[in-house]
This record gives sequence, structure tokens and C-alpha cells, in this order.
Amino acid sequence: MSQPKVLLLGPPGAGKGTQSGNVAETYGVEHVTTGDALRANKDMETEHGTPREYMEAGELVPDPVVNEIVEAAVSEADGFVLDGYPRNLSQAEYLDGITALDVIVSLDVGREELVRRLTGRRVDPETGEIYHTEFDMPDDDAVADRLVQRDDDTEDTVRERLRVFEENTQPVIEHYEEAGELVRIDGEQSPEAVWTDLKAAIDDA
Repeated sequence: MSQPKVLLLGPPGAGKGTQSGNVAETYGVEHVTTGDALRANKDMETEHGTPREYMEAGELVPDPVVNEIVEAAVSEADGFVLDGYPRNLSQAEYLDGITALDVIVSLDVGREELVRRLTGRRVDPETGEIYHTEFDMPDDDAVADRLVQRDDDTEDTVRERLRVFEENTQPVIEHYEEAGELVRIDGEQSPEAVWTDLKAAIDDA
């Protein structure tokens, strides 16, 4: 399928960013994330104000504003992979009304594996490069010594992020599953094996 419209669902740490990049590169479609869309359109006027007003106040951007921003992003794209939206059932229902998706995929990863992945992440403050204590440490000892853990990758914060995901976004996954539209992929496989399964799901759609 050329230029598919793909929705990628899964908890933090499931690998959505990596696999979305693969989809965008292979099929020549836009990688649409809520964060990027908000940053790119932070001065877009909506009925509820601009995203900038909420972001600068440190507040969560409300659903109606996020919905309008995402609608603008997907309406301008011939094909896309959506990553990080919809975050709740209300957003999913809005999405159903603005576009027809070709493939809806959930990357399934167990809670303890997610905790292991996320708490092991380290960032190089000088370059922004991301490493992992178990899977991917730099060869250069000087680089390894300066790596830091982000505040949102501590175990308590990670477990809270997963709880919020289960509360808000798990119903989205169930919504598409009940509609018979969801493809589940084992996200605990290697990234290469996940990509093989994801590409097959898109090509078969």
C-alpha cells in the first residue's frame, strides 16, 4: 500500500517512535506526533485559544485544541503515521470523524519490560543522544560518564506514566479492538522483528 494512513498505539517505551520512523521512511508519509504538531502550530487560533497559551502556562493542552491541530496535520498529508494520538476515547471518536485509517496497530509490551526499558534510558546532555544502560551504552568512557537520567525516567515517574496510559489510552485500544480494526503486534520482540510484523500488517491492509 502506498502512502497508508497508519495509527500506532502502545504505552510509553513500546517503541512507537522507532517504528513510526520506519513507516515514514519506507512509505514516504508524514510522522505526526501530538507534541510536534502542537509545537509546529503553537500560534494556531482555535475556539479555545492557541496551544502556546497553555504550553507557556505549563498546562495540559485541552482536547478540542489538540483535535484541531491534529486535524490540520492529517488533512494536509497524503499519508501519515499517527504516534501519541488519540490519548483518550474522546480523541479517538473525533479522529474517527475526520479521517479513514488504513491500519490500526497496538504494540503490546508487558509492564515490567516497559519499566526496564524506560528506567534504563540515559541522555548525553551535550548532544541529546539517548542511550540505554543494558542495550546501548557508548564506547567512549568520557561520554558514558556524563550520561544522565531524565526526571521522567525514574521508576516512580515511569510507573505513574504507565498508570495514566492504562487509565486513559487502554480504552482507545479496546475501542478499536471491539470494532474489529485492531492488529496486535508483540512489541517485546527485537525492533527488527516488530518492524517485519508491522510492515506485513500495512502491506496486507
